[in-house]
Amino acid sequence: MPECQNCGSFVTEAYARVFTPPGVEDPRVCPECEDKIRDGAQIREARSSRGN
Repeated sequence: MPECQNCGSFVTEAYARVFTPPGVEDPRVCPECEDKIRDGAQIREARSSRGN
């Protein structure tokens, strides 16, 4: 099962297929990451807390 390169959380294969480039199995960031977010094709530091 794929896991996030940033926080180590497990992600679904469908999420990894959509949010990773061809040939890469593990996404660089996932919805569980509190310190980074996706910004288009880039990854950036979160500007505010993503806590629940």
